[in-house]
This record gives sequence, C-alpha cells and structure tokens, in this order.
Amino acid sequence: MAEIRLTGVDKRYGDFVALTGLDLHIEDGEFCVFVGPSGCGKSTLLRTIAGLEDLTSGQIRIGDKDVSDAHPGDRGIAMVFQNYALYPHMTARQNMGYSLKLAGKSRAQIEQSVLTAAGVLGLQSLLDRKPSELSGGQRQRVAIGRAIVRDPAAFLFDEPLSNLDAELRARMRLEIAELHQKLGATMIYVTHDQVEAMTLATKIVVLRDGKIEQIGAPLALYDEPANLFVARFIGSPSMNFIPARLQHDEGGAFAVPDLFTQVRIPLESPEGIDAGTPLFIGIRPEHIQWTENGPASIKLRAVESLGDISFGYATLSSGEAFCINLHDERRFSAGDEISFDLSTKKAFIFDARSEKRLQ
Repeated sequence: MAEIRLTGVDKRYGDFVALTGLDLHIEDGEFCVFVGPSGCGKSTLLRTIAGLEDLTSGQIRIGDKDVSDAHPGDRGIAMVFQNYALYPHMTARQNMGYSLKLAGKSRAQIEQSVLTAAGVLGLQSLLDRKPSELSGGQRQRVAIGRAIVRDPAAFLFDEPLSNLDAELRARMRLEIAELHQKLGATMIYVTHDQVEAMTLATKIVVLRDGKIEQIGAPLALYDEPANLFVARFIGSPSMNFIPARLQHDEGGAFAVPDLFTQVRIPLESPEGIDAGTPLFIGIRPEHIQWTENGPASIKLRAVESLGDISFGYATLSSGEAFCINLHDERRFSAGDEISFDLSTKKAFIFDARSEKRLQ
C-alpha cells in the first residue's frame, strides 16, 4: 500500500490537450474516485498513473518512488478493467494465479495466494469453473481476485461495473466497498456514475476538459460545490438552476429569480458585483417543499413514482429543467400545477458568467 502523488501532470496527443496541470495527492488507504462526463480525461488520468499512457510532462510518485517513466509492471499497481479480460480456456483459479506463474512463484505460493483472495471474495466454490460458466458479477470478482493476488501498492479500477445490470451493479458496489474495508488498500476508481462515486469514495476528484474542478469528500462536494459544474454533476437528481439577477435596496443585496420575483434570497457580502448581474439560484429537488399556497408554481410535464418517493419534472420558461421531490405524495400527475416554497437556507448562488459559487 502507498500514497500516490501527481505534480504538474500534462498529457497531450498532438495538439489535443487531454490533461493539463494536474496536482493530486491520494493518501495511503484512500478510496479515490475520478468522476466527470465522457471525454473529461478521467480514464486517461487513470491510464497515465498505471503507465499505459506516457506523460507529456509532470511527475507521478507511488510511495517513495518516482514512476513517471517506469514500465507498468514496475509500478506496483494492479488494474481491473471494464471488460474482465479473463482467459476463456482457463479456470478461475488459473486466471487468478497466472501473473504469479509468470513471475516464477512456486505452485504452493500461487495456490496459497489464490485461496486467500478467493476467501476474501467468496469465490472458493467457483475456482474450477471457466469464465463461460460464471455470471457477470462472478467474472468481475475473478478479475478483482487476479489483482489481489499480486499484493499491489494500489488498485486501479476503470469503470468495472458498467457491463452489469442495475441490480448487480448495486450489489457489486457494496462488495467493492467491503473489499476496501478488508484490505485497507489505496484504490483509484473511474466512473461516470456519480451515485457510485458518492457511495464508494472517501475522496472524489471531479474532472472537466482535462482539469480538476474540485476535490473533496462526497458530502463536502454535495454540501459545498465550488462552482456550477460541480453542483450540477454531484447529486441525483441533479440540482435545479433558476436564472436570477442581483438586486440592491436598503435591506441589502438579494438574488431575485427572473421567473419567481416574489422570492428574494439575501446575499452576503457581494463585493464587486453590480446590480443586475446575472446569477443562478441552485437548489436541490430534495430541498424544495411543495405546498398548497406556495410563492411559486410550475406545471408538471412528468411524474416519476418510485414507490416510497416521487419526483415531479417541469421545464422553466427559461428552458432550464426543474425537478421537485414530492416524497411519498401520489396525488400528482403530468399536467398538474403545483406550488412550492424554496428553502432559502439550502439555496446556492452562482455567478452566471464565471460559474463560481458566491454563497
């Protein structure tokens, strides 16, 4: 196990800049998740740490070793891919022990390592089966077991659950979280699914266009997003963004929605921001309370009922999507008008031009 430190990491493909100026410290034993939309650079960053992509500039250290130019096999890491990459003619036991065989380990050493990993993953009864005789989740566990037997300094996961169905994904998320607790190992995990990030990570790195937008614990990013992009990306359903303007009067400064002008959210210390400056009020669906005679209203275009919870969806006249958590209320359907109150204590204010959060 080891810490991982990136300093000034750049990666270019000709004129295309995939990663630029990345500084990142992953502490020993952390579960760090890279998230972001397709093309943001998260898989490229993972592959660069693994040595599968060459650095253009910068430094990567794993433990006390500079591995910036090291061969992948000399970095002390093990990688689990999206496709399981198992040898179809080998049993689970043989797949898990193959790297040790190539390393010249004795048969007894290989068997002991495989049995230990199988015990951690609950694969003891499946070791003599070939990949075609295993379910998707079992194959993924064999792939993880193949990584465990190497006793690496860090585990790297590249969207390992994306080929699984929803139920199996949820189950495997739990198994990976439990695996991290058992091993206490440094893990880096790439996903486009922010639910996976929120439930697995001790640290999340949000990427956009090859740059780091914010780093923090899952709930820290949920509670204190640095900018509009992070606020939009973290949380499910996504945060609502209501166009607004800055207004000044004797009572101070206020963010006033363009559509719901009766709502006024006080702004603390908005120095250097002129009246009329375009803003966004960000508020999560779970922080909007529907009420019979609220100060604002929308017309629902769809209702998503999930049993114990329902979500109402609308489109504001500005074109922005809008979602409200109806909790367990089942009376509403598409076409209904619903009034609500905005929880000003839970609202975020963003500068529409810079996208930075003001409060």
